[in-house]
Amino acid sequence: MTGRDDTGPGRSGEGVRPGTGRDRAEWFTVLDAWGAAGRPYREIADWLTGEHGLSTWWAQKLIVEYEQARGVREAGVRPGGTFTVTASKTVGVPVERLFQAFVDDSLRGRWLPGISVQERTVTHGRTARFDWDDGATRVNVGFAATGEGKSQVSVEHERLPDQQAAEDRKAFWRERLAALKALLEGEQR
Repeated sequence: MTGRDDTGPGRSGEGVRPGTGRDRAEWFTVLDAWGAAGRPYREIADWLTGEHGLSTWWAQKLIVEYEQARGVREAGVRPGGTFTVTASKTVGVPVERLFQAFVDDSLRGRWLPGISVQERTVTHGRTARFDWDDGATRVNVGFAATGEGKSQVSVEHERLPDQQAAEDRKAFWRERLAALKALLEGEQR
């Protein structure tokens, strides 16, 4: 089966050896011999963890790289066929203030206008999960203090239907997080 190069630009294939005992090309040969290109993700994962003793993390990493190299999966596609994008920003405010910018409806409306989200779960000061206003996608947000008066927000928008939606949403989040940073840091002055 053809696809992109097994190692790709800047990827020697050796990076997986310390965690798996083989380099990427060796794993791809093993997976090809087993017929992985025609098998479901879960079956491959079970085989790699059960038969080869890989951790779930290493199995997932190898499967994604293998499927992309063999043309079975586009970059950014999750096993269910949807796309996920991420964006992050460091902001010069304490983590509590950054957290409030997401969970407080009034404050959120100042940097994310016109968007309605439904809160799913919150771990105070650490994570917040929302259903997006389209009803089909979800947003997971993580917060971390990075120094005195500085914190980082990481946004993951999942269940996007296609590559174009993923690209659009990534650009959207970059722009909105920049607006959030300007708003919160402007309040500090």
